[in-house]
This record gives sequence, structure tokens and C-alpha cells, in this order.
Amino acid sequence: MAKRCFLSAKIHGATITCAKLEYHGSLSIDTRLMDEVGILPFEQVDVYNIDNGERLTTYAIPGTEGEICLNGAAAHKGKIGQRIIIATYAWIDEDEDTAARRPKVVIADKDNKVETVIDYADSLGL
Repeated sequence: MAKRCFLSAKIHGATITCAKLEYHGSLSIDTRLMDEVGILPFEQVDVYNIDNGERLTTYAIPGTEGEICLNGAAAHKGKIGQRIIIATYAWIDEDEDTAARRPKVVIADKDNKVETVIDYADSLGL
């Protein structure tokens, strides 16, 4: 059976607060943001740097309040103060009701708190 890949969760505009090159790897994310969009510890995430265009794939780990930290090799992909997008995707069977799938999306403020929750399906008239 064929599958298609859909956006599952997105944190838009989070601000990098630290970069730890010598850490073993991953992306530390404020647990409030993780909970709001449903990202689980050790789940694969794609990271898109809004300010420099860099992209990477890693995994999420719970961070402290306000923390967005690029760890390990990912530390080369951004600097403190730059904004990023964090996204997860889900593979769905083609025969599933894809119209019922709604990604969980938040816009983060400069302190990495939830500024806005977006319902893409509503805003796109789906």
C-alpha cells in the first residue's frame, strides 16, 4: 500500500538560545512547545534556519523553559538569536482520510513561548 508524507507538527519562529558543539547531538526544545504540538522525546525533527537557510534532521529532547539548543554537529547550523522552524512529518496510507489530518502548529515569540496556535485546515478553507 502506498503512503504519503504529511506535516504533523510545526514550531515556527523559535529562537536559538544556545549551541553546544560537544554535546552528543539532538535539538533541545522547551517542553511546553513540545507538548503544545505533540513532539515526543527522541522523535525525528527537521530544522529549518529562517535566517541563514541551513537545514538539518535530528531528534528532539526536552529542554528547559525557553530553551532551543542546537547540540552536536547541529551547532554548526545556527547561531544564538537566529530563528528556526521545527517540523515533524507522518507517513499516512493513501486510503486514510487525509482531510481529517490536521497538523499542530504554533508560532513562537522571541522568548520561545506560544504566541499563536494555527489551524492550517481552517485558514486554508479545508
